Amino acid sequence: MKRYLLLFVFLLIGQLVVAQDKQLPAPRTEGGMPLMEALKNRKSVREMSAKMLSDQQLADLLWAANGVNRPDGRRTAPSAMNCREIEIYVYTAGAVWLYQPEQNSLRHVLNGDFRAEAVMQDFAKEAPVLLVFVSNYEKMARMNEQQRSFFEATDVGYVSQNVYLYCTQEGLNTVVMAYIRQEDIKKRLGFNGRALLAQAVGYAK
Repeated sequence: MKRYLLLFVFLLIGQLVVAQDKQLPAPRTEGGMPLMEALKNRKSVREMSAKMLSDQQLADLLWAANGVNRPDGRRTAPSAMNCREIEIYVYTAGAVWLYQPEQNSLRHVLNGDFRAEAVMQDFAKEAPVLLVFVSNYEKMARMNEQQRSFFEATDVGYVSQNVYLYCTQEGLNTVVMAYIRQEDIKKRLGFNGRALLAQAVGYAK
């Protein structure tokens, strides 16, 4: 009986360790490919390796997507009325995280692999990093439904394009997907808003 109790305690401790939030390295914000060259080479590529990105690459990717680039908290991507409503969930083989731009960190949401639940495309179910872009309706409370629908669609496009440009200069493959399992994502994550797009990111095979 004591042996089983000890095993349970060890498993519980292991679960708590896995479930901790993750502080990301400071993003590298200098250098890189010239903008015109990145625009010239930007493209969608669906084939990608299962190799995981480094923490530094993840930090750089998320900062480029929608990170804080000014002391007042404003972002690399514009947003209507400065609502900053686009949030990024990071799906990996082992967990789901929510990017926290102000803290440059990942907040742990769930343990487990939920990529296949979020997307329909087979290649994206194996992508090492699957970004799911969600609009937070609590941050859009002053907008009516028509405004909210228009601005969330516009703002998520800026974030997705930032991901494309970062991946181009970093030599990573990426593709954005509009056909996602919106209701399944929302039910699993429990946010007040809408899942808008997903974007797979990974090394070339």
